[in-house]
Amino acid sequence: MKTINRFSLSAVLAACSCLLMQTGCSPKAPSMPESTPESGGPVVNAAAGPVEGIDEGSIRFFKGIPYVQPPVGDLRWKPPQELPSWSETRKSTEFGPACIQPGVLYSTLYSSDMSPFSEDCLTLNVWAPENASDAPVMVWIHGGALVRGSSKEAVYDGAAWAKRGIVVVSINYRLGVLGYLSHPDLSAESELGISGNYGLLDQIAALKWIKNNIAAFGGNPENVTIAGESAGALSVMFLLSAPDAHGLFDRAIVQSGYMVSMPEIRESRYGTPSAETIGLELAKQLGSPAIADLREVDAATLVDNVSKLPYLTLGTVDGKVLPRQMVDIFDRGEQAPVPIMVGFNSGEIRSLRVLAPPVPESAAVYEDTIQERYLDLADEFLRLYPADDMQESIWATTRDALYGWTSERIARKQTELGQPAFLYLFDHGYPAADEAGLHAFHASELPYAFGTMDRTPPNWPKIPNNPEESAFSEAMIDYWTSFAATGSPRAQSGANWEAYGSSQAYMHFLATPQMAKRIFPGMYELHEAAVCRRKASDSDPWNWNTGIISPVLNPMPTAGC
Repeated sequence: MKTINRFSLSAVLAACSCLLMQTGCSPKAPSMPESTPESGGPVVNAAAGPVEGIDEGSIRFFKGIPYVQPPVGDLRWKPPQELPSWSETRKSTEFGPACIQPGVLYSTLYSSDMSPFSEDCLTLNVWAPENASDAPVMVWIHGGALVRGSSKEAVYDGAAWAKRGIVVVSINYRLGVLGYLSHPDLSAESELGISGNYGLLDQIAALKWIKNNIAAFGGNPENVTIAGESAGALSVMFLLSAPDAHGLFDRAIVQSGYMVSMPEIRESRYGTPSAETIGLELAKQLGSPAIADLREVDAATLVDNVSKLPYLTLGTVDGKVLPRQMVDIFDRGEQAPVPIMVGFNSGEIRSLRVLAPPVPESAAVYEDTIQERYLDLADEFLRLYPADDMQESIWATTRDALYGWTSERIARKQTELGQPAFLYLFDHGYPAADEAGLHAFHASELPYAFGTMDRTPPNWPKIPNNPEESAFSEAMIDYWTSFAATGSPRAQSGANWEAYGSSQAYMHFLATPQMAKRIFPGMYELHEAAVCRRKASDSDPWNWNTGIISPVLNPMPTAGC
């Protein structure tokens, strides 16, 4: 069985996407003024310029604020450029367009209408409590496999967090080929001699904008938490790894993140061609090898054409923005030294089944394949993922290799830095999801954490409107917002959340939140050993190619990555 690589499953993550020069602070601004007589909407005089929003009772809402220049024309595939301040009041009462993304080929659990789309999409939204001053700030980064999604998705509505005293910001960033293409010609244009990671650079630019402007909305620029789920969590991990982002945030929340191997800009490593080689091949397949020609192609046409080709969007290890593989950054203690909340869902792969291989024809084939590929680790693998229920074991294998191992690894490494890490397992079900075989599926925690149980996508299993589900959501909102405020998650009606620490504590979100210890004992150690052996071989990627589709592991035991 062939090892899965970047090209052979290039469309997989897109198909199953869940919906993954620092400037100083401006002087503290007073609380938001009352509505202006002319417009009736609240106006904030930010450093970037005055913006008019919407008064929603105790919340002030500002939509579609641009934070950098539009990345169009010659600015396509350029780092984000500072936007000059404006003097006329900018009406900020409508969401900005979503960034260009491929058309939806078929309806999924996560499908929702995010039109209109535009290449001019680098905007952010702010929810702020009335009369806020020095309030904690939460910055939400949407998911979507780095190719889809938008800050305007209804499930991400920040009003419930704002009602807890948090200033909430959600951002758009460049996606897909427009956000992450690496190419030798683009590297030659760069003062740093690198290319790719433009979507990540957008996120860093948004954090700088927040640093300089959020005080005008009542937020504290020295108390900023970044948060995201799936590709949004991957983005949070990129920001934790990116030196240019350090100092722009004070805490981080990683929901279902995945510490996969990434292409390196000029080297072929871990079974993956260099990022520049991938970009050259992509341009060749598009029939426009020159970057100048690709800049002339309509953005929507370009993205749709790329969606038909074997191109997988990921960050690039370029030695500058992302200095090295995330595994190495966390091993060396080079990630941002901030408190972390991190976790995953028990049923991740139940809604991402395209990531898991089919069940073998027999238990004997399953066991023989594991013995062949995992060698001396095979007995432990089969203990954790036995052949008596191969479907459940395969789903659990893929879940743990991607999300479980990543979550516990981050908790362990952050603890080693002397920072508190709060680990969780979301294992909460409800009738419609459980009956559909989707117990605690990927992203199912989002409507509970945001308090948007009535604003899920159309195909989402309907969450009951009853006191039990509402109380569960209230507890999750408490945990998320108290962590943003103080770095210590607490809930009025939930267990006291202990840090991971030496006892390996974690919060188990069942019918109610409950503390437990040692999540899936042996899981972390097995997948850590597998990744470290792949890394030592320098010829195999680590992602969802695990279990019966794993490469044969290096037979030499390794004591760490």
